[in-house]
Amino acid sequence: MRRSRLATLALTLASSLGVMLTLAAPAQAAATDRYVALGDSYASGVGADSYTSESGSCMRSTNAYPALYNTNIKPASYRSVACSGATTTDVINNQLSALSSTTTLVSITIGGNDVGFANIMTTCVLYSEAQCVAAVQAAEGKARTEMPGKLANVYNGIKSRSPNARVVVVGYPVFYQLGNPFCIGLTETSRAKIDEGINLLDDITRTAATSAGFKFADVRSIFVGHQLCSGGEKWLHALNWLNLTISYHPTAAGQAGGYYPVFRNVAG
Repeated sequence: MRRSRLATLALTLASSLGVMLTLAAPAQAAATDRYVALGDSYASGVGADSYTSESGSCMRSTNAYPALYNTNIKPASYRSVACSGATTTDVINNQLSALSSTTTLVSITIGGNDVGFANIMTTCVLYSEAQCVAAVQAAEGKARTEMPGKLANVYNGIKSRSPNARVVVVGYPVFYQLGNPFCIGLTETSRAKIDEGINLLDDITRTAATSAGFKFADVRSIFVGHQLCSGGEKWLHALNWLNLTISYHPTAAGQAGGYYPVFRNVAG
């Protein structure tokens, strides 16, 4: 009987140890990763302050989600070439060269500049509701017809250079919480149309990422309650006339509380 209890205890202990080792494996794998971050201003960290001097106009922040991953997880190597204003073409021409066959983790946020995020928001702020809706509608048409192919080209380039890497495609947050009658600025119709356009781009990106065999990190739900016109702490900059560049970009809190935990959960 005593032998049976000891055997049972030994098996239980071994099983528990196995679980612990299994749980520790992702962290150990992350620590040995060679990580490269690609993308646009949402990946470089525009709006999050603390920009590195080497990044210049690309505005790479130490508060951006790739940098936070590097600080907290400490992969074996880390490099961000994400750049403010980048399009899919810019990624192919200027960023993919940072990848190699030894790269084991890649993150990318891209697509907003291809459909004209900045121009849409300028139109919506400066002109009429009808013009705002029309601008988003035109961008949605462009997203449907052009973005699947453009994203596939980027993803194929990543796979070609880093065939063994885990690739996490990170999306965009929806800008506005609707239904707040006290929120000033754009009309509810304009806000709803902008949100619709962002949701469409995210959905197209998720489909393209999945088709490529990549993982999609969806930040939309975690930003709920922290959007513009919400009652909680804002994780997005509103229109800033004194610094237009940061308008509609995540704050440092948005990167740390929104982007980073979603990316880390998906990346492992």
